[in-house]
Amino acid sequence: MDITIQPGDITKIDADAVVNAANSTLLGGGGVDGAIHRAGGPQILAETKKLRETALPDGLPAGQAVATTAGNLPATWVIHTVGPVYSASEDRSSILASAYRESLEVAEEIGARSVAFPAISAGIYGWPMDDAARIAVETVAESDADMTVIFVPFGPEATAAFEAALANLA
Repeated sequence: MDITIQPGDITKIDADAVVNAANSTLLGGGGVDGAIHRAGGPQILAETKKLRETALPDGLPAGQAVATTAGNLPATWVIHTVGPVYSASEDRSSILASAYRESLEVAEEIGARSVAFPAISAGIYGWPMDDAARIAVETVAESDADMTVIFVPFGPEATAAFEAALANLA
């Protein structure tokens, strides 16, 4: 596994698959989710609606992942995953780790050789960035997936957190 950090806009990353920090409806939202839906165009929404009508009538549970087309994005696929909302009173780190693991499993299933991740749950879901980055990097590093993983932090705080988490692996 090759792990890199490429700060910026995940909708512009050249990877086989980009991971969408989605909400359980899979129908778009704010943050990364909204950006991916806007940049990818209506094909993504059409496929997520079809998933909701068939395999996922109750939505995608937190910690799981599913793939769709990437529409107009440079990637071939979007892997939608739902991270948990942060809670100071309940440890949900296993669900966050599962979102990364399940996304990598889906990436392998669809034949992706490279996958780009945002900081799942670290935006509107309130997960502290340093801890979110640590969980992300450690979970990906533990995987035996044979691919390139690109973390795409947005902003200097997120970039510093991912760089520190990656440095702590050594």
